[in-house]
Amino acid sequence: MSDSASPEPASRPADSGRPRPQYGEYATPEEQRARIQQPAPWQLETAGPVMTDLPDPAPAPGHVAPVPPEPRRRPVDRIVTIALLAYGLINVVTSVPAFLDYSAYADMMLGMLGVDAELSDPAGARGWAIAAALVLVIGWAITAALSVWSLRRGRLTWWIPLTAGIVVTFVAGALMAAPLLGDPAIWQALVDSGPGLG
Repeated sequence: MSDSASPEPASRPADSGRPRPQYGEYATPEEQRARIQQPAPWQLETAGPVMTDLPDPAPAPGHVAPVPPEPRRRPVDRIVTIALLAYGLINVVTSVPAFLDYSAYADMMLGMLGVDAELSDPAGARGWAIAAALVLVIGWAITAALSVWSLRRGRLTWWIPLTAGIVVTFVAGALMAAPLLGDPAIWQALVDSGPGLG
């Protein structure tokens, strides 16, 4: 479609200094609305307020309300999620007793590092061990609840126990390492036993 065949409106004076408008670039808003057939702003105004809080109309007799779709079943996701939760539970059940006997835990860790030293304050380290055990138990419980909630909604869930397991293990490990890293006697033994450090 070309505007070259249509005459220029009589309401506008002809300006010899500017080129003939193409595609309505110099058209007034009224001319543009006439071309694209949109109503003027005053035509869009409503006569009164719009009632938005009206109740939903009753369904017609024999009309059945649409049923929401059933959540998607993901059998592999369900199996992997349950396996990760079971592994986490076994980890919690076996780690909590080991954490609560912090003296044996510290001796085992120092033996693995090849350090011949003892913890200066084993009684003070017990609070750290209890905090780490609580982090494991509460972290697993929250992870299990979130995983079940997500599985029931048909969502992809395997990443929840995996991510939570990494985070909870890191936090519990940091809590268990704090008394060892804060003991000056153990630090000195680590420095003395290190190759080329002494």
